[in-house]
Amino acid sequence: MSASAADGGLPELDIQPELTCALLVDFLREEVGQAGFSRALLGLSGGIDSAVSAALAARAFGAANVLAVNMPYRTSHPDSAAHAGLVADRLGLPVRAVDISAMADGYIETAGIAAGTSTAGASADTYAVRRGNVFARCRMIVLYDLSVEWRGLVVGTSNKTEMLLGYSTQWGDAAHALNPLGDLYKHQIYQLARYLEIPAELIDKAPSADLFEGQTDEQELGFTYAAADRILVRMVDERYGEDELVAEGFERELVRRIARKVVLSQYKRLPPVIAKLGQRSINHDFRYLRDWGI
Repeated sequence: MSASAADGGLPELDIQPELTCALLVDFLREEVGQAGFSRALLGLSGGIDSAVSAALAARAFGAANVLAVNMPYRTSHPDSAAHAGLVADRLGLPVRAVDISAMADGYIETAGIAAGTSTAGASADTYAVRRGNVFARCRMIVLYDLSVEWRGLVVGTSNKTEMLLGYSTQWGDAAHALNPLGDLYKHQIYQLARYLEIPAELIDKAPSADLFEGQTDEQELGFTYAAADRILVRMVDERYGEDELVAEGFERELVRRIARKVVLSQYKRLPPVIAKLGQRSINHDFRYLRDWGI
């Protein structure tokens, strides 16, 4: 493919949206049903990923059985809630709005990581990351509490690109009972979103976690999702090495940056490591009760 692999489109990532949708709907029904549930809930942020997860869940369980939870912080952009509302209205989902400002601020102020604070040796970026992680984990507290009231499982919204890059918060947005999007690259999320008729306002805007004013995912990452997808599909799915990727036209430094992110974030993609002492240790050789027929 030479340099065109780095600069061109992403035909190697194209999916069959109708088939993909059917497979993911079946996945949701089977996994939630096996756990003894028939309802689900998720954080509906106003972004494209959560919108796609919501649309899949609505098809799997019926809109009335999917609770959409919007959880703004006081500095969240108004468009986030507005776009979440567009999706919920189009899908016919019940909605719960929970402002996380008070719970987040209670810890942020105690920990001394409020905006504008500084400590010797700590950068502004460090504080921004810590605050963002607090927001993400507060939202997951809300979702898992409401899951008891709603009697449903928490559906994840992280895509494969984000997960491979470690662009998620452990026990925050990376937490879920099951995730229909985790094997779809960002490019594929857009394809599925168009098939599911997600509102154009969400498809056309720059992806953002909305952690602070003007923040975008690609600005934080330092490269585009398209560039990451082109490299990751070759690096992960096709097992290309660094020299092979460079021969395809990718910049060596970018390849190394992305590879480093994948390697260093592996702990986020695994269950907690348990020290093995017995013959049947959890997650080592005793994984799932499904074959018990419970």
